[in-house]
Amino acid sequence: MDIVSVTGLVKRYDDLLALDHFNLNIPQGEIFGLLGPNGSGKTTTINCILSLLTYDRGSISLFGEPMSPTRYDLKRRIGVVPQQVAVFNELTVRENIDYFCSLYVSDRARRRMLVDEAIEFVGLEEFARFRPKKLSGGLLRRLNIACGIAHKPELIFFDEPTVAVDPQSRNAILSGITRLRDEGATVVYTSHYMEEIEQICDRVMIMDHGVSLVQGTCDELKRSIKMGERIVVELEAELPDRDLERLRALPHVLAVDVEGDLLSVTCEPSEHNLTDVIAALRAANARLGRITCAPPTLNDVFLEITGRELRD
Repeated sequence: MDIVSVTGLVKRYDDLLALDHFNLNIPQGEIFGLLGPNGSGKTTTINCILSLLTYDRGSISLFGEPMSPTRYDLKRRIGVVPQQVAVFNELTVRENIDYFCSLYVSDRARRRMLVDEAIEFVGLEEFARFRPKKLSGGLLRRLNIACGIAHKPELIFFDEPTVAVDPQSRNAILSGITRLRDEGATVVYTSHYMEEIEQICDRVMIMDHGVSLVQGTCDELKRSIKMGERIVVELEAELPDRDLERLRALPHVLAVDVEGDLLSVTCEPSEHNLTDVIAALRAANARLGRITCAPPTLNDVFLEITGRELRD
């Protein structure tokens, strides 16, 4: 069953068309990455799904049921972890988690058990009596997550949960999100860290201007673009412009860039790209250092599909 089903969603802000007949389907037990440039419609989409915004046309179903602002039975099955840490500074770690859990669970004995499980899940046992002001950025993020998942939601929205945290905290957060999926939760994940999306997401959608541009697994998205690989060569001496132009004229070469002593050659898929580039450099009597060859990344996919111009 699709946990999230969005069909023909249209949302306007006066003359701005924020969502243009947008469709989205997320099956149970999946980590789904929702990507897009600033202003692409990601936040509007999520707010419409959560019934925090009205929309002009289309339908939204969660857990196979129509979603509306008064469907509190569906909302109790949802968790939200916002980008901005949203906790009370006057309350301790335990009190914060207990408060947010109480919005969904009234039974105190059950809530006590859920709070204990949430504290253990995010590894905050030693900090249960601390107030947020005494926590580091990474610990605050983990508290934010505990507040959003303590009531055991079946559908969880994570909005940039690893912003400004250290690598150890980031790994702990990503590992925790994967555990939630493995325990049966469905996760919608937004982030600008493409390596995170590649690491944990089962499927990814890239959207822009209120429409879905492409979706699939990370491998499927990488195969959908022109780029096949990037060859990076360390040069021990500067390469003349005429030799750079010969490289650009090679079959399957999309771009040639030089930054310092590194030559980067972006190619279409072909079995002979590496041998062709090395042969051209040897013909130019170039003095070569280390050579690496790598397939496209999700960041390459994102830039090719959405463009390279800066967004506000």
